[in-house]
Amino acid sequence: MRCALVVLLVLCAPTLGGAQGVPDARALGIPLTGTPGSNNAITDVAGVEVGHSTIIRGQGTLVVGEGPVRTGVTAILPRGRNAGDSTFAAWFSLNGNGEMTGTTWIEHSGILEGPILITNTHSVGVVRDAVIDWMRQRDPDFLWALPVVAETYDGSLNDINGFHVKPEHAFEALNGASSGPVQQGAVGGGTGMRCHSFKGGIGSSSRIVGDYTIGILVQCNQGARGDLRIAGLPVGEMMPTPGACYADRSVPARIRRRGVPWCDTAGEAGAVPSDAGGELEPIPESAGSIIIVLATDAPLLPTQIKRLVTRTALGLARIGGMGHNGSGDIFIGFSTANRRAAAERADVVALEMLPNDRMNGLITASVHATEEAILNAMLAAETLTGINGYTVPALPQDRLREIMERAAPALGNSR
Repeated sequence: MRCALVVLLVLCAPTLGGAQGVPDARALGIPLTGTPGSNNAITDVAGVEVGHSTIIRGQGTLVVGEGPVRTGVTAILPRGRNAGDSTFAAWFSLNGNGEMTGTTWIEHSGILEGPILITNTHSVGVVRDAVIDWMRQRDPDFLWALPVVAETYDGSLNDINGFHVKPEHAFEALNGASSGPVQQGAVGGGTGMRCHSFKGGIGSSSRIVGDYTIGILVQCNQGARGDLRIAGLPVGEMMPTPGACYADRSVPARIRRRGVPWCDTAGEAGAVPSDAGGELEPIPESAGSIIIVLATDAPLLPTQIKRLVTRTALGLARIGGMGHNGSGDIFIGFSTANRRAAAERADVVALEMLPNDRMNGLITASVHATEEAILNAMLAAETLTGINGYTVPALPQDRLREIMERAAPALGNSR
């Protein structure tokens, strides 16, 4: 059951989370620009596979090392598990309060030599080491690797200092990766994330541009509520509620955040939510991060890929991301074209390159697919209760539909 109104939030909390779906923003009447692929996901770029490992267990008061646990790992394999050769690639940091390993060599070589994994901030090391082991086990000639592992912080909902992500979770995400529809929302690395003060996580989208495809996957954990824009409308300002709340009255005030109400008063019609009386500092509303992964089958050189990767920041801005000081906004992209050229280590080989004058459509698609991927992360995610009963609400889809219906005459075909 999705928590659509504040009054329903009481009925949903505490929610441990369950299967997250594949969102459909268009079904809500949200006008979106461009033509998506068949899955409206990064997997519309042929060969790309995505897998998740989701860890959800326990509830109640935080006990470091025991839980509650709301975290996981997401893996993106540019050429799939069975054909893991290199791709031309590039990366970009809009704001560097975060981590993405392996980028120094991508900057100098223009080549990505393995999968991309995303997890929580304190699990980057174990996931990185696990990727090396996974690659070693699959290749008898394996010598070395500089894996790409990125993160966003899930410590509001997850026992992040309990180090619950283990090598087997990285293996599960990698071995379970597949093409086709991408599971989105509170799954994999996005399990414990919040986005514009709603539940966030993994989101994906794609755009068809002539003969080529742009695919985007995000792990969104960024943004203030008031900055949220959907179809250009100030939805965050129009939806000040529901907000985060505490579902467990047994949790002592010394480990609760100030300014957060009890869930069982937040939904009382006409009532002012009762402050839970927490003693900890409030969570800064704009704190958080986002990882953006771009894939394309267009024949682009690394410098051209970087141009697309930087433009995803404009999609982030369209939905209200500001790149604030506390936000790690780090982006990476790759092209599955020029397969032999990207993998060759000895011979001189020919390659194809799309002229720069033909890149505008891809640039536009990168912006719009990023905007929708972030929206999809919120649409797919369900209300989740984590450590100390802290509960982050889903984006209320019925209210969003009402806003879009009221705005439809003015919006028209403007987008």
